[in-house]
Amino acid sequence: MSPSRVYIGFGANLGDRLATLRVAAAELVGLGRIVARSSVWETEAIGPPPDYYNAVVALDTELDPEPLLDGLQRIELRHGRERGVARDLPRTLDLDILLWEGRTLSTPRLEVPHPRLQERGFVLEPLAEIAAQAVHPLLHRTIEGLRDDLVRARRLRRLQESL
Repeated sequence: MSPSRVYIGFGANLGDRLATLRVAAAELVGLGRIVARSSVWETEAIGPPPDYYNAVVALDTELDPEPLLDGLQRIELRHGRERGVARDLPRTLDLDILLWEGRTLSTPRLEVPHPRLQERGFVLEPLAEIAAQAVHPLLHRTIEGLRDDLVRARRLRRLQESL
């Protein structure tokens, strides 16, 4: 079976945010092979501060969606992520499957593409860095087009650092 290209979103706003994102990216080694990494972006928190650091990686994987999700959630847990708490609260690490090339999915545990992808500048900016011409399979729009059309209500700043 040939690998699938999957785009994973990273976010953290507690602790050493940059170190957490970098260590989490290194931990993807058992789930696939990273083929592209975005810059790290600092984003105004939706909920309470502090601000988030966000990034995206392109991962080539031979895993099916739910086993990949399980692996991502294990990485989150190792970094102190608490599941079941309200959305938009500060967290040590958040890993999301954003897009899966050539695939859509809707199960009780997972929706691909991510259901709010097109609304989130903090995801579209780093995703456009590494996959500007990727097409959202339900909206039939490029990531670059979605990013360009988005009204940015929150502050977003590209750091010199890359993931």
